[in-house]
Amino acid sequence: MSELGDKGFRQSQAFLHTWSGLLLGWLLFAVFVTGTIAFYREGLNRWMRPELPPVTQPAQVLAGAQRYLAATAPDAKSWFITLPSTTTQGALVSWRPQPVEGETPRRGGRVTIDANGHPAMARETRGGEFFYRFHFDLYYMPALWARWLVGIAALFMLVAILSGVVTHKKIFRDFFALRRGRGQRSWLDGHNATAVLGLPFHLMITYTGLVTLMVTLLPWATLAAYSDDGEAYYDTLYPAGVQAERTGRPAPLVDLTAILRDAEGRLGGAAGYMEVIEPGDAGAKVRVLRSGATMLSSRTPRMTYDGATGKPVWIAPPQGAGSATAGAMIGVHAGRFANDWLRFIYFLCGVAGCVMVASGLVMWTVKRREKLPDPTRPHFGFRVVERLNVAAIGGLPLGIATMFWANRLLPVGMAGRAEWEIHCLFIAWGAASVLALVRRPQANWVALFALTGVLLLALPLYNLVATPAGVVATLGRGDGTLAGIDLALLVFGVAFLAIARRVARHRAVPSRVRRCIDTSSELAMEPAE
Repeated sequence: MSELGDKGFRQSQAFLHTWSGLLLGWLLFAVFVTGTIAFYREGLNRWMRPELPPVTQPAQVLAGAQRYLAATAPDAKSWFITLPSTTTQGALVSWRPQPVEGETPRRGGRVTIDANGHPAMARETRGGEFFYRFHFDLYYMPALWARWLVGIAALFMLVAILSGVVTHKKIFRDFFALRRGRGQRSWLDGHNATAVLGLPFHLMITYTGLVTLMVTLLPWATLAAYSDDGEAYYDTLYPAGVQAERTGRPAPLVDLTAILRDAEGRLGGAAGYMEVIEPGDAGAKVRVLRSGATMLSSRTPRMTYDGATGKPVWIAPPQGAGSATAGAMIGVHAGRFANDWLRFIYFLCGVAGCVMVASGLVMWTVKRREKLPDPTRPHFGFRVVERLNVAAIGGLPLGIATMFWANRLLPVGMAGRAEWEIHCLFIAWGAASVLALVRRPQANWVALFALTGVLLLALPLYNLVATPAGVVATLGRGDGTLAGIDLALLVFGVAFLAIARRVARHRAVPSRVRRCIDTSSELAMEPAE
């Protein structure tokens, strides 16, 4: 390919990179931020319920869960138990009542069993689960629509990454050139550095994110194979084995802790979930699934026990190659298998991804302002993008900090408390967006980042004096997860204040008038994207 042809190709990829990154960049930023936070969702579940003691004996929690369910829902159709571990807040249990013919199915209940084996007496909150669900289900809209939006955004992200690699001819050399105080050049250097630093991660997380949504985005193979029978598809993918049939003969349920010990030995790792079908009946069955935290694949092995005798009656056959591959990709995306250090690397790469998206959005305005006939009086479309950047990049972190404060300050017994924590996030984000429309962007950047920094810095201090889970207490008992969250809040608080100070001190440098001889030299005169 000739040099001119190479330049033309790179120019076309630069156009693709720019617009694929911009059109859904604000949604991508929100998905990256909440997805990055979700790597520590179990820790946030605990941090947002500081009244709960840490779990030290998971078997004691499971025994308490069995006692509670036997007393509360002895005749239920099924029980479902999310098994506890030393990293969780306890055991999450729920049940489904027996259906009554001719009546609308009744709703069951849901409760958390704490470390002492009792129903948790703690504030209602969605905790870290909100961030996990938001990064692919969003909020205030049907989940199917949200997944299509997120899937399209992820596809745009993949296009932006691949076209960016082609466009940035000297990307790896530029990674080592981080120039400060150079305006557009500095933004480009920062964008390149975060992109190259986490390039394998960005490619992996985007592609595997699309894999997790493949049935939603590409349903035709499933429809062709299963004739629109969703139950048959899921039965094939997640076989249930021996079915439980109610006999009408009462029979006590065996000790679930004994079943758990046996199942973990047979499955080769710690169990994550347990389901009891027809408890209290002679036909009861107990299903046990291995935890996704113990293996790469999210489609973990399972087995079934007789609930009356405790004997194993079925174990799932090995998965096919397609299912195993998809399960491994989903597992890599979620990172549940990761140990503490690998999870921390996931988190750092996620932060780099957030910076990459944010710097790319800001760089769009920085580059185009220099090309405007009058940079001090930009056109309407430019002003819209500039203010949307402020609303998305400055507003979402403020909303998250507000949600954390709502978790601490809303009355513990407040009705709909968990939903109002989330409402507070969107109210603060909405207020920041309105502010972005009526004030100058630079003033907004400073105000939003500074306020976010102050709120984040104050949270660990509040925890020290008002909760039993302050950083001193958690470090004293060796609870690195909760202490790490408080320390992370301090670090991010300082970072936001530093950014606010830097933006406040920034003074725009008048752009130089550049002359061009012919259009073929345009690419050479502009910095590489």
